[in-house]
Amino acid sequence: MGEIAGWPIAFRGGAAVAAGVITADVLRGPRFLRLFPDTYVSAPEDGPPDLALRSHAAYRYLDGRGVLSGYSAAEVLGASCGPRNAPAEVTVPDLGQRTHAGLVVHRSRLLPGEITEVNGVRTTSPLRTAYDLARRGDLVERVVAVDRLANVHGFSPDLLLHFTARNRRARGNELIAEVLAHAERRAGSPMETRLRMLIVQAGLPRPEAQWVVQDENSRTAVWLDLAWPDRRIGIEYEGEGHTDRDQVLRDIGRYTGLVDKGWRIYRYTKLEILRQPGLVVGQLGRAWQRTSET
Repeated sequence: MGEIAGWPIAFRGGAAVAAGVITADVLRGPRFLRLFPDTYVSAPEDGPPDLALRSHAAYRYLDGRGVLSGYSAAEVLGASCGPRNAPAEVTVPDLGQRTHAGLVVHRSRLLPGEITEVNGVRTTSPLRTAYDLARRGDLVERVVAVDRLANVHGFSPDLLLHFTARNRRARGNELIAEVLAHAERRAGSPMETRLRMLIVQAGLPRPEAQWVVQDENSRTAVWLDLAWPDRRIGIEYEGEGHTDRDQVLRDIGRYTGLVDKGWRIYRYTKLEILRQPGLVVGQLGRAWQRTSET
């Protein structure tokens, strides 16, 4: 039996059957799902395939004809920033690749430096991926993508200007400057970026990201997701990790110490950010106003 690329996570069914690693009957059974022509994935136990799995399937379907790009590239590059139900995305150099349900095909000739490889999967580079995602869609999500890729891969968002200079006629180049005006490589998560953008788009001053509050006596420091340091207002995004029992206990001491130093702390979850943006803006606006009057 030969080695099958991507087996058993995402693979070409015909190659697996021909190599004898699986029978056609098993392939058509409940253990596997067909996502693209002759392209299968191991059926997840907890629901439909997520973007990462669908992206790996798309790469196997390409069979060397292109690379993952867009949100699929970000996923494989460890900088997940797209919606769970986003289609898989690939970039090919010519018209030879057909589109399919759940698969978006971009056509562009990439330079060698715009391609990288992660565990045997070729994708657009972090910078090229950020450039592509910065040129389409809603402003907030464009900033989210650039923030995430810049944070995970440690580059300055301003480097995207090199792509606009090199690709002067590319669609969406005119959107890059607006993204760079808001981008923040220190942003800790996509939801933190969405919270920051909610604040800024409401007309409130842009908060500092990852602000460090030092305690000289104990020689310790606390990082706030967002802060207006001159007003001593801290703004935190509380993700699922903050529901862990030990983390809850650490947070209690952390926030008590900040309050003891005169900080006002506002904590938000994705529920408030996505479903009650007016509540968030109203509370923070009143906090800003109160501190300006004292």
